[in-house]
Amino acid sequence: MSWPPPPDTELRDALLRRLGFAAPPAPTVPALVALNRAFVERVPYESVWIALGESRTVDPYDAARYVMGPGGRGGYCYHMNGTMATLLHWLGFDVHRHVGGVQVGPDDPAGATGNHLVLTVRTGTAAGLDTWLVDTGIGDGPHEPIPLAPGAYRQGPFTYRVADSAAVPGGWRLTSQLRTTFEGMDFGPAEARTEDFAEKHRYLSTSPDSPFVRVVSAFRRDATGFDMLRGAVLSRQEATGRTSTELATQSDWFAALADVFGMTLSTVDDAGRAALWARVSASHERWLAAQ
Repeated sequence: MSWPPPPDTELRDALLRRLGFAAPPAPTVPALVALNRAFVERVPYESVWIALGESRTVDPYDAARYVMGPGGRGGYCYHMNGTMATLLHWLGFDVHRHVGGVQVGPDDPAGATGNHLVLTVRTGTAAGLDTWLVDTGIGDGPHEPIPLAPGAYRQGPFTYRVADSAAVPGGWRLTSQLRTTFEGMDFGPAEARTEDFAEKHRYLSTSPDSPFVRVVSAFRRDATGFDMLRGAVLSRQEATGRTSTELATQSDWFAALADVFGMTLSTVDDAGRAALWARVSASHERWLAAQ
């Protein structure tokens, strides 16, 4: 399918209900902030679908349908920001997609590598336009839109910095004061096409070298911090530090997935759950052995 996707009011309203909106909001800055907050709080950034052997596309309309599937599902950046872009477009926001690149460590190359989909939203009138960086596709990323202008922006206990990208001409770079799962993120100024992300998506969702294939993960952001599940370790990060708990049993792991991240996985049968836990447990044992 192409961008923008055709209007689907039934799916739009279902997405809004999941985010806690009884009716479509007007395309205003306060609504944009509220939608961003609700999305990262209620839709988990997760790679459980990969461990379950599911196949997904990077089409934004498909992404919205994945997110509205049963069991409290989410996805990674192409699905999270793809859904958000689709919803914002249907609500009348001036939303644009960009090719980005997240660096998860200092050895990763900077630049718009295509491993990340980025959104910008323009608000106001021709006499006074503002542009916002909207990124619901980094698990421990911003809780709210960030002005697309150089500077430091405080959100609860965390500070994010926007600067010109040294790796992408005319592009931007986002960093956080607290390095957790990403070193930084660059993106370019041009409008992205859906096919720009297809090759990286294939690698990230299928390659044995992909971090999403190696480790099952889930994130949920809120005003005071974020929750993170990586393998069999559940963590909570706030301004005061991080607390972690090892989930030693299958029942504990699935309870955390449901209680913390809202993922009930209601369509996964007992055999599927047992296979998923076996994969998580084996990965955890390998991680422990490497420590």
